[in-house]
Amino acid sequence: SPVRIATEGGHPPFNYVEDGKPAGFEVELAQALCGQAGLTCTIVLHQWDGIIKGLEAGEYDAIMASMAITPKRAARIAFTKPYYRIPFSYVARKDASLPNPGPGTLRGRAIGVAAHGPQVAYLEQRVPGADIRTFDSLADATLDLRAGRVDVVLGDKLDLANFLARPEGGACCRLVGDVPPGEPLLGEGVGIGLRKGDRDLREAFERALAALIADGRYDRIRAKFIPFDTK
Repeated sequence: SPVRIATEGGHPPFNYVEDGKPAGFEVELAQALCGQAGLTCTIVLHQWDGIIKGLEAGEYDAIMASMAITPKRAARIAFTKPYYRIPFSYVARKDASLPNPGPGTLRGRAIGVAAHGPQVAYLEQRVPGADIRTFDSLADATLDLRAGRVDVVLGDKLDLANFLARPEGGACCRLVGDVPPGEPLLGEGVGIGLRKGDRDLREAFERALAALIADGRYDRIRAKFIPFDTK
């Protein structure tokens, strides 16, 4: 019987609806994973609220909906190894000299950051002496960066890439570096959610993911939607 994979359909470029059908990075990756694993799969749309409940109730067999792996969720359901991670990146004004932003070079710098994200705890614990300025949103932080009221902004690389792709962002600012991968304070990434008992399905997806990464198919799919490495 086909493996049913639920996605949300409201989170571009990862999952969205185009011509009435699910589309996006996660949808194409799901199709490639199923092909590699020799599984027949169907992709179904489910709103974000209750998506774990639907999995537990057997309405579908897997979730690929940009669901971050967290201890709270992992207590209820199983996750594969992450199939994407969005790095956290620093953006500064083009005229700023900020070589290799990191704990050593950011001391005393005013760093803008969204108040509700994991980046705040990262800065507090890993970047001693930083002048952390919190904002309601990343957009508010980038406004202060353009105005010269903060030296650098730390945020989700995809959001910052979108900012730099707009005329006002591209004119003022540039990417100056990423937080090194593997930083535990920034989370484990996004995995496929499965019922706890479905070990065979989890292993099949993990083997397929490793194969797609090894032969370059993962990067070819990713590059259609996201302009940087997400492995």
